[in-house]
Amino acid sequence: MHGAGGPAVEGPGEEWRRLDRRMLLATAAVLCGVAGGAGLPTTAGLAGSRPLWQALAWVLAGAFLLVLGGTVVDYVRWRRTRYRIGPERVELHTGLLLIKRRSLARERVRSVDLTANPLQRVLGLVKVRIGTGESTGGDESTLELDLVTRAEGERLRHELLARATDPGDLPHEGALAAVDPRWIRYAPVSFVAPALGGAAAGAVMQVSEWFGAQAEVIDWIGDRFRDVSVTWMIVDLILIATVVGAVGALGLWVEMWWNHRLEREPGGTLRVRRGLLTARSVSIEERRLRGIEVVEPLGVRLVGAARVDAVATGLAKDDGDKHSDLKTLLPAAPREIADRVAAQVLREPEPPTGAPLAAHPRAARTRRLAWALWSVAVPVAVLAVLGLLVTPVLLYVAAGCAVVLTPVAVLLALDAYRGLGHGVSGAYLVTRSGTVRRATVALQRSGVIGWTVKQSYFQRRAGILTLTATTAAGAGAYDIYDAGESQGLSFAAEAVPELLAPFLEPVPTQEARSTEG
Repeated sequence: MHGAGGPAVEGPGEEWRRLDRRMLLATAAVLCGVAGGAGLPTTAGLAGSRPLWQALAWVLAGAFLLVLGGTVVDYVRWRRTRYRIGPERVELHTGLLLIKRRSLARERVRSVDLTANPLQRVLGLVKVRIGTGESTGGDESTLELDLVTRAEGERLRHELLARATDPGDLPHEGALAAVDPRWIRYAPVSFVAPALGGAAAGAVMQVSEWFGAQAEVIDWIGDRFRDVSVTWMIVDLILIATVVGAVGALGLWVEMWWNHRLEREPGGTLRVRRGLLTARSVSIEERRLRGIEVVEPLGVRLVGAARVDAVATGLAKDDGDKHSDLKTLLPAAPREIADRVAAQVLREPEPPTGAPLAAHPRAARTRRLAWALWSVAVPVAVLAVLGLLVTPVLLYVAAGCAVVLTPVAVLLALDAYRGLGHGVSGAYLVTRSGTVRRATVALQRSGVIGWTVKQSYFQRRAGILTLTATTAAGAGAYDIYDAGESQGLSFAAEAVPELLAPFLEPVPTQEARSTEG
């Protein structure tokens, strides 16, 4: 079968290449690890019903067959896979029973990303992902070479990106940002920390279940809190999980962002290099760039930090490596640094994300307060009803939730209203919203391909509406929530005049109405 770009046409002088043979070592090593991880609990389980030597023999035989079979399959893949870089196309042939012959036009190549986990780095290998930057994603817009030498990966990246862009169009500006080790202090206040704490607790219970010791673990925890009330036991366990999650977040930050460097290369390509154990190199062609998003999760925002994401075509679907952070140009850093990097990436003298924004009507604040109160009232009412029908204890729980959650919800609602804003900064329209995850988006006005105007019944009564700017990049649509009717429509007509202006009717002034009368 042929991939994106149509059938491959072989040309004279084009050299077919194979993947590096050391990929077989990487496969064998990974399978040994899988066999070891699965063999340990399996041996423990079999040892309970038969002699230990017999259990070990069965497990070792199974591990040998797994490693041998997997390596043989990968050897066949190595033998059947070849690629070449021609003057006009990038071609990849692979497959045994189902032969796949795929190619991409070189003029459509927009990114060449390199990834290497610790084992691959030891062997000097990388995975190369060649993409066209189209939002269709999947096999139609990417080719993956798994694995080649690092030197070959760098050669492919330089060769393909140099052909995809004109080096004379944009000057080489070198490094735009490099990680500061002090930024690690923002890791524990991110949403990753509590998630890692919960995952660690779940992992302990899962592993103990594998070895049939889950009941012993629960009893051991109960013994530690024998003289403590249930309430304080829960509080202590939450604190322990939080500390564990914070430590895990620190380790994850080091793994992901160590040696981070954002630079602009000749030909107008942004390159992000990062990673301590797993090295990653992500390239974004500037012609794909449609804007910048400065993201401030609640915990990070409280300490005055933000991260910078790219709004670029194709990135929303570029998930072949299952990384959700391919678009991140800068990890959480002080807000002033984030704005400065955003301006440098966009080649603007001043950061559009720092421009003053127009506030939204008070009706927007009323809507957020109403949502906040309803979000508390509904679960409290359910608990109260259950308390009347089942047990009076739930009545106290409902009262406690009402007392604790109501002020929190109101504060978040007021913060969400203060975060609303929109405006125009040079060639960019800017919108900001959110409280738990506040995002300020600077979107190229020329990149907006449509407007969607939404107005619910309650919004009509309040005289507000929601505008959605549609683009081919990033999330595909960016909302301006609960703007005033005339305010929002005037903004849309000013930001991208050719789209909405033909559908707007001028509102007659008082003087004009008097004249008509």
